[in-house]
Amino acid sequence: MRLAFILGEIGGGLRRNVSMVVSVILVTFVSLTFVGTAGMLQMQINQMKGYWYDKVQVAVFLCVDTSTSPSCASGPATDEQKKNIETLLDSAAVKPYVTSWAYESQADALKHFKEQFANSPIVDSVSADQLPASFRVNMVNPEKYQIINETFSATPGVETVIDQRQLLEKLFSVMNIASLVAVGIAGLMIICAILLIATTIRLSAFSRRRETGIMRLVGASKAVIQLPFVLEGVIAAVIGAVLASGTVWAVAKFFIQDYLADQYKDTAFISANQVLILTPGLLVLGILLAGISSLLTLRKYLKV
Repeated sequence: MRLAFILGEIGGGLRRNVSMVVSVILVTFVSLTFVGTAGMLQMQINQMKGYWYDKVQVAVFLCVDTSTSPSCASGPATDEQKKNIETLLDSAAVKPYVTSWAYESQADALKHFKEQFANSPIVDSVSADQLPASFRVNMVNPEKYQIINETFSATPGVETVIDQRQLLEKLFSVMNIASLVAVGIAGLMIICAILLIATTIRLSAFSRRRETGIMRLVGASKAVIQLPFVLEGVIAAVIGAVLASGTVWAVAKFFIQDYLADQYKDTAFISANQVLILTPGLLVLGILLAGISSLLTLRKYLKV
């Protein structure tokens, strides 16, 4: 009997406040979509880091005629200096940190340059003698880059040692900023959702103050009086959370997995199934959002 009464009160409250309930659903949907997007971005960043950090190389660039580095004052790297670098790469001190290495000549460098900048107007203005030859070193642990840097930066014939992770960090920094922006917007939207839920519950409590007054007179408990109001907000927030979860999944499925992954086959993208792990968190957040804001509002506007 009590359960039927509570369900009836919830249904009546939802019918009387349809516009406000829809507003709660929409603002919860938008705020949790931003939360889910931020989580999805962070998952993608971690996925790309794990993928690319295993592929990045340390590039040991050799001196050429156009080098301006003080270490290249004696001129371009000689065959003897190149041989010395190869010996160092295969030495007992360096070999444990290196999985493999390859020599890239100036002609190879020009070929790769033309492939990378095929649509750029500068491609025809660069010649092979302007590009340095290099040794491309694959590390066992990319975090140990400093060992290669210290070993080869002062070696004769070497102009500079570049860790490709530094280039990737710029990309990841931009993605992290985008993730933080999404979190910031989500935070603002969550505040809006809390205020809107509180307003909805307050108006609902005000419109039903006569009913609650009668319930108090007949001895109804605090839980019986407050529960319908709380559940109204929770139901609306859960619907918003479900919509947000579906939207985040759809973005992961149709944009990331089906489009981006097909366009950029050499990049590791997250799958739609991985994003499903965010769904329980969004549902719990929606429930807490509605439950806490409802209870705080009822304490002030529904004295029992």
